[in-house]
Amino acid sequence: MIIPQPLKRLLRPPVQFLRALCFRILVRRLMLANQFSHSAVVRPGGPVISLTSYGKRVDTVHIAIESIARGSLLPSRLILWLDDETLFLHPPVALNHLKQRGLEVRLTKNYGPHKKYYPYLETNETFDRPLVTADDDVLYPRYWLRRLEQAFQERPDVINCYRARVVVPRGQGLANYEDWQMCESTDASFRHFATGVSGVIYPPQMLNALKKAGSAFERCCPKADDIWLHVQALRAGYKVRQIVPQPLYLPILPGTQQTALESYNCFDSGNDHQAMQTYSLEDIQIIRSNGAQAETPSVKSHV
Repeated sequence: MIIPQPLKRLLRPPVQFLRALCFRILVRRLMLANQFSHSAVVRPGGPVISLTSYGKRVDTVHIAIESIARGSLLPSRLILWLDDETLFLHPPVALNHLKQRGLEVRLTKNYGPHKKYYPYLETNETFDRPLVTADDDVLYPRYWLRRLEQAFQERPDVINCYRARVVVPRGQGLANYEDWQMCESTDASFRHFATGVSGVIYPPQMLNALKKAGSAFERCCPKADDIWLHVQALRAGYKVRQIVPQPLYLPILPGTQQTALESYNCFDSGNDHQAMQTYSLEDIQIIRSNGAQAETPSVKSHV
């Protein structure tokens, strides 16, 4: 039977519907993997991955972790930091399954969003592997960790990420955060500001600099880890490179955004207030004078 073109268009499933269907199928597969898989979520040789979760998100963080565990490269360590002692002592069954496969669930002081990386610095004296930060509310594609590792091997002298903004100087300070456009370049620049949600890989020497800086973020930007990490990168001489021409947006787990910091940091000017308290005149001068120039790879050690 020949179907007329107008009817074919009506019968064709909308792209959004197909995407939503594929997303639901993937989430279901990851939940089944959590229940039945015995495969390790770590393997020697990879970077370390550190992330945190809190509140109701702890009930779904296993799905994000399972998406990392199906990747083409596994981390050498996979650490989830919790600041709730009750949850730490009595984690959900899904996290217990992951612990049996190599996930480390560790207790920490509540450092807000800085929990995703700072407790790792506190509990280690030296660093011989890069650190990758991840979020608890997105699904990661299979290539995610391998491409970050490859980017680090290519450019160990910069901070590599999947998603960045371009910092805009204005007057003697900085423009409002909402005016920092998304990056559309793979050049390394001091003006590039890594946003952690899609994944960032930090060289070992950068971890040393962060450890030396300590927890001063508690006074100036307690709810803006990306700002602190960018400032410390400036001061340590590390530019930021987005490893893809367009920023990577990852699918968000349903029901995880009610407690997101985005509304405070972006829409209620929280980032602007914290940036004013964190960036010094010297930091802004680095952004202003050197930011737009791509860097020639240096001999900076990454061991």
